[in-house]
Amino acid sequence: MSVTDTSQFDVVVVGAGVAGLTAAVSAAEAGARVVVAERAPRDEAGGNTRYTEAFLRMKSLDEVSDDFAEMLLGDFQGHPDPGLVVETLRDRDSWSAPARTLSVVDPDVVATLADQAGPTLRWIRDHGVRFEALPTPFLTTSTTRLMPIGGGAALVEALTAAAERLGVEFRYKTAARSLIVEDGAVAGVRTSRGELRGRVVLACGGYEGNPELMARYHGRGGRYTRPVARGGHYNKGDGLVMGLAVGAATAGDFALFHAEPVDPRSGMPEAAIFAFPYGILVNKEGRRFTDEAPGPVDAWYERVARRIHAQPDGIAYAVFDAGWADVPNFSAAIRTDQPPIEADTLEGLAAKLEIPADALAATVAEFNKACVDGEFRPLEVDGLATRGLTPPKSNWARPLVAAPYRAYPIIASNVFTFGGLKTDDRARVIDTDGEPIPGLYAAGELTGMYYTNYTGSTSVLRGAVFGRIAGRQAAEG
Repeated sequence: MSVTDTSQFDVVVVGAGVAGLTAAVSAAEAGARVVVAERAPRDEAGGNTRYTEAFLRMKSLDEVSDDFAEMLLGDFQGHPDPGLVVETLRDRDSWSAPARTLSVVDPDVVATLADQAGPTLRWIRDHGVRFEALPTPFLTTSTTRLMPIGGGAALVEALTAAAERLGVEFRYKTAARSLIVEDGAVAGVRTSRGELRGRVVLACGGYEGNPELMARYHGRGGRYTRPVARGGHYNKGDGLVMGLAVGAATAGDFALFHAEPVDPRSGMPEAAIFAFPYGILVNKEGRRFTDEAPGPVDAWYERVARRIHAQPDGIAYAVFDAGWADVPNFSAAIRTDQPPIEADTLEGLAAKLEIPADALAATVAEFNKACVDGEFRPLEVDGLATRGLTPPKSNWARPLVAAPYRAYPIIASNVFTFGGLKTDDRARVIDTDGEPIPGLYAAGELTGMYYTNYTGSTSVLRGAVFGRIAGRQAAEG
């Protein structure tokens, strides 16, 4: 096939979210001829990026948060005490080998992410995106955040425009099917519309939009999940399946996904209920099952959402009384477009929720009895905890005594899956022998980085940083 053939390129990017677009732009800036294959039509392209607010764990445009590396490297599975990881990081002067034995997360990858976050955001800013520290739906927070003005949609539109100006070709409604391997190297992609040849960057998201893969990796619980936004339905796991077929190693925990507590009645993207720490959570049996308020909501909502996911039918209800009015900006933590379920009595509320009224009444009575006097400080961790209650409520514990009573149903939606392909700090896909697969790169949610808990506001950032690196590496060959 001649280099003038329309299917021959230097770089083939699969996916047009933040990782794929940064890869395409950086490869084109390096002088490569680039094509992007995107499953969605043009007006829905962008995967999860298009629908997210795109929070970024940054202190400023040049500095990651103070806890950035510690949080990512402390996310391990069956390894030593996380405090040891943290202290090792504090005590050493460089990102060298010792920490590699303490964490399943590659410290070189984390170091590159931290080092390149600022330069990458400034590069994106030069392509027309502004970043600010804007209000978030988290009324209590554990870290600092920036976000693009206009959210993820602004990233998608600005980077798509930049790619088009640089001559990148886009093939929408084009699904990747398999990788082309020649002489031991990846040489292109077979798609639903023919072959696209060149070095390949896989940036097509996780598998939350594929019920078969969700069932394979998450068992029966997979049926209780749904993508948090429309873009996730296009994430069919194509990149994962293709990578595994050519011998790629995996990283990240395939048993988990980034869980967000959302209202199942809503069709809005990220119809999250982040206000649950100010009430109680009960399951379909009318019973509490978790500490609703272990700490700042931004640091704990995922773990609480997982406990909701484990309840019968994967659903719970956040129950409040009239005291919600004492919480400043309470409505900012309610992202659904659906109204609360409301009643003047607990019995009436239970009837509307279709849960046992006697169980709900007993649960509330037990909770109220365990509440103690103290100062309620809703915008900070106040330590106003229950006494003698199992499970406890560690903060913001006030009796539920004043009508009207309100409730929101909550399920754990799937923002993205944790398990993915293993990559190094140059975005090269690594095989099961620990060697880079020639011609194959990957970035974004397709790659595995998270194990026990999502380090908040890092997903879009890692997609941008390693997408840019992947594009440049692929262009250079």
